[in-house]
Amino acid sequence: MTMDQQLVGRTVEADRSASDALSGNEQRPGVSSALSILLVDDNPHVAESLGLAIRLAGHALDRADGPEEALSRLAARRYDAVLLDLNYGAGRTDGEEGLALLSRILADDPGARVVVVTAHSGIRIAVEAMRAGARDFVMKPWRNADLLAKLQAAAVAPGDVHGRPVASAAGSMEEPVRLIGESAAMVRMRDLVRRVGPTSAGVVVTGLPGTGRNLVAAALHAASTHAGGPMTRIDLRDPEAWARMGEGVDTLVLRHPDRLGAVEQVRLLDRLPSTARVIAVAAEASAIVPALARRIAAVEIALPPLGQRGEDVLLLLRHFLRLAAGRHDRPVPRLTPAAEAAVLGASWPDQVRGLAAAAERAVLLGEGDAVDVALLVPSAVPVLSPAIHDAATSRFDLEETERGVIEAALREHHHNITHAASALGLSRGALYRRMERHGL
Repeated sequence: MTMDQQLVGRTVEADRSASDALSGNEQRPGVSSALSILLVDDNPHVAESLGLAIRLAGHALDRADGPEEALSRLAARRYDAVLLDLNYGAGRTDGEEGLALLSRILADDPGARVVVVTAHSGIRIAVEAMRAGARDFVMKPWRNADLLAKLQAAAVAPGDVHGRPVASAAGSMEEPVRLIGESAAMVRMRDLVRRVGPTSAGVVVTGLPGTGRNLVAAALHAASTHAGGPMTRIDLRDPEAWARMGEGVDTLVLRHPDRLGAVEQVRLLDRLPSTARVIAVAAEASAIVPALARRIAAVEIALPPLGQRGEDVLLLLRHFLRLAAGRHDRPVPRLTPAAEAAVLGASWPDQVRGLAAAAERAVLLGEGDAVDVALLVPSAVPVLSPAIHDAATSRFDLEETERGVIEAALREHHHNITHAASALGLSRGALYRRMERHGL
């Protein structure tokens, strides 16, 4: 029996009398309303015990196995409280992973209500978590009554951990605003949002359509002092939309100012409310005339295309698969190695939007518990074919990508040519020809 199993057993035994005090509707006395709680714990035994206590108290519970799934779930909805284990993986006791996740959660949303869970020997780590912004901590073995009381207290506490009001806390917006990705480019972008968001400076968000420009604009608004109020979005290509730029607007999101002529841009400058915070969304900042740029583009945040975000594409894809599975009441499918290789090498003309659409299609059309290449990336073979590229460097890169995808498909299907060819969307003959070309 593992240490966690022993702790769970002692917890259940110690709290048996408290469980007998359930009221007739299976809710504990003193809990005024149901809470939505996210439990982040990779140990199924501990998670089952915690989940039972929370559900019996009448609260709604979602569970994440680790940091990646936790951030994905937090990007999909808001929770009244997060119950966060500080160690993941066998033998980990230093709490580093949990503390890093706590820091990320609170950086994205300073108003998040986090209660950490740690073993009795981890009191030092629990104190460190409190200093970092956790609302409270629970020691293993826990008493369910104490656990529920601490979750309730954390959920209803105002402001951030220092008592300051936080406009971006739960309830201020219909959906959370979290920017998923661990690449260096995304880390830099999140840092810019945190630094510039609380100011009144005009910011222009640039990049290709579909890269998430509107999401970054929403993140800037969520980090601002006006987060409790609405954003007014204006598509400047629509003349009738200009009428909504009146005084009293807190945050204006102006789309496509770079598509206006110089005269129209000067006219726009004259129409902007004097007190509004302005966030612009544009393809490129250089097309904005200097006078207008001083007002709406003091800082530029440039989004990198999906192809420059490395393995962020897999984080995003798994996030979109979870969202789509939830919408359609389907199990969340896993990605085969061949699918992962194909996704990393594929071209996504519609950027992140295209990736989300592919995930939706895969959930709707897939069978079984796995997503393979042909279903997720129907155009994988044309994209990977070197014949459609003329440049020698592009041909070399695509050759390497194609070889990797074929090797992954062969491994996935135990070198069964028929099955591997089907997964890749090729005929047996076409796969043999590609294998011969790559020396496989």
